[in-house]
Amino acid sequence: MILASLLFAFLAAALHVFIFTMESLTWTRPATWKRFGIASQSDAETTKPMAYNQGFYNLFLAVGAIVGIVLAAVGGQGSAQSVAGWTLIFSCCGSMLLAAAVLALTGRKYLRAAVTQGATPLLAVVLGLLAVLQ
Repeated sequence: MILASLLFAFLAAALHVFIFTMESLTWTRPATWKRFGIASQSDAETTKPMAYNQGFYNLFLAVGAIVGIVLAAVGGQGSAQSVAGWTLIFSCCGSMLLAAAVLALTGRKYLRAAVTQGATPLLAVVLGLLAVLQ
């Protein structure tokens, strides 16, 4: 279960790096702003600073999860490295999961995006808890 949890944490981090790329680097491209339900190029330009900032939140969560994965993988069971790694994984993936819950509660039209955003961190947290609590 440990390996599966680390894999799902990595997939969650990779997705959040992709989201960072869209929000902070390609926000004003039509393919990107249409994916986020933005109505026009003008609206994309107007919301660009907000999306840029939001993208970095996603990047920081991804980086934290990746650092956690590395620490958990190289640290021996119960070591300080392992404890720090699992703390980062649970914190970052838990934040991703809670953000997905907020998105789902925002409205039905965001449900698919919320499930996409929240499935891998949910699996990482659940499997990680099962593995660590054994």
